[in-house]
Amino acid sequence: MSIKRLILSSPLLEIMTSRLCQEVIENHQDFDNTVIMGLQPRGIFFAERVVAELRERTGKNIPLGHLDATFYRDDFRRRDSPLLPNKTNVPFLIEGKRVILIDDVLASGRMVRAALDAMTAFGRPKMVELMVLIDRRYNRELPIEPDYVGMKVNTLESQRVLVEWKEQGFEADHIWMVD
Repeated sequence: MSIKRLILSSPLLEIMTSRLCQEVIENHQDFDNTVIMGLQPRGIFFAERVVAELRERTGKNIPLGHLDATFYRDDFRRRDSPLLPNKTNVPFLIEGKRVILIDDVLASGRMVRAALDAMTAFGRPKMVELMVLIDRRYNRELPIEPDYVGMKVNTLESQRVLVEWKEQGFEADHIWMVD
């Protein structure tokens, strides 16, 4: 039997998102050379919220794409059941751009590594930054660290972090620790 413990919900989630947006504004200022890519599947919901707030605060039309890295994962052919890909929608080139890659949870770092590989189909970025809502410390398998972090959570290997977004049909936004 799994046990779910609430880590985060509204309104703290909105406050955290606003804080992260403020950090991005401080670092990017004019956004003329910045694009944002949400990592499928759940990182897109967080990315859409971040972009909406950045557009509202700055008045800039910051490009947003959705990136699926399923076929770039190093465990793609090692699973018992096939992985089902999500839709990639990147309606711009990233050549020479500052890319902010956004995901909901960072754990091993393998999905981010796959996303970096997947991005090469759209050009060579000038730089890539990583924003995550939750950084699962002590689970990293690759030397990948986020530039923008909503919350750091200490987890055991047996635990996982579950993010539920209203956009997925849930009543409210919740982030759970599942044992």
